[in-house]
Amino acid sequence: MIEVVEVVLPSLKGAVFPSEYQALRDDQTGTVVHQLTSSSSINHHLYFLNSSFTPDGKSLIFTSYRSAHPQLYEVAFPTGPIRQLTVEEGMHAFSGCLSRDGKQVFFTRRGGVWSISRDTLQETCLGRFDDAQLGECSLSPSGEWIVTAIRQSSFSGIAFVPTIGREPPTVVRWPRTVIHPQFHPLDENLVEFASDPAPRMHLLYRDSGKIECLHEHGNDEFVVHETFLGETGDIVFTVWPFSLGRFDLRNRRIQTLARLNAWHISPNRNGNLILCDTNHPDVGIRLIDVSSGRHEVVCYPKSSCQGSQWRTSRYALPEDWARAAEEQAAERGKTLSWMEMKTDTVYGPQWTHPHPSWSHDESKVVYTSDVSGHPQVYVAEIPEAMRKRR
Repeated sequence: MIEVVEVVLPSLKGAVFPSEYQALRDDQTGTVVHQLTSSSSINHHLYFLNSSFTPDGKSLIFTSYRSAHPQLYEVAFPTGPIRQLTVEEGMHAFSGCLSRDGKQVFFTRRGGVWSISRDTLQETCLGRFDDAQLGECSLSPSGEWIVTAIRQSSFSGIAFVPTIGREPPTVVRWPRTVIHPQFHPLDENLVEFASDPAPRMHLLYRDSGKIECLHEHGNDEFVVHETFLGETGDIVFTVWPFSLGRFDLRNRRIQTLARLNAWHISPNRNGNLILCDTNHPDVGIRLIDVSSGRHEVVCYPKSSCQGSQWRTSRYALPEDWARAAEEQAAERGKTLSWMEMKTDTVYGPQWTHPHPSWSHDESKVVYTSDVSGHPQVYVAEIPEAMRKRR
């Protein structure tokens, strides 16, 4: 296991750091790779359900611990300087999400949903929840709502916060842990979310608060990393580590798209291609053709891909957490989910996972790797020949 020793730099909103750019080529595929960070600290892109690239492709938003606590930064792609956006402590490291026009970044911090202007660096609290922890942000198709997981006092749920302040924030309670709520790409009345423990996949109707379980399954069917298949509106998910599945929302049927150990999955807007990383064995970041199930490698991140549970084909049970370090067991009971745990060795740490995601023009892959000894942000260019074959 890689031990990350962090070098702490002064934290100052708007601070500008010299470019850390390195031009690389994947030594197995020849793919062009841009290394954007090289700080001796944890650096990772936004969670893979959100694009880290601004819509114009000129900048990339990422999280860095270079000032001891996780903060948001932006880098002018590919060789430009790095600018620090936030400075306050308590930010959820994977919560960042860009507005539709790319002018604002939404994130969660200490029970609040915030926005920051990339131009002025002015921050606005869009909604606050007392005694609460919040998860990653997902933006509605119109850009007018944020949805995020919430753990408040003794209950869990799903929080909705308006980005333009017309309505008050609302919460839908749920009796189990909520993970990764996300808006349907075409219908902001529909929100898909994961729940722990199994069954995993659920659909929330925002207007009524009705919640529907989409797939009844037990702990031995390891369903993970579900998300919408672009503008098809269907849901894709991994049955770890065996296959990639598709759930048709119209007829409620499941089909197998491909048989491979797809791990974290990121469909393109059209829904005809899916990026995924792999683990046990790690056979690189792969591009999957939805219609045929064929897939080929883009590059090999060579990240450490930690987490003991990924060596199994079931969810973690209480005894799995009990076998972990004592401090980890204590942290598990206090955090929103394992995503927020600093000491998690069961499913993470998350920054050791590549988490591939698309650039807006769908010509590049953003990922994180700790191959250098510290997690860094990379961008791989999808070879033109590979894109043409699709």
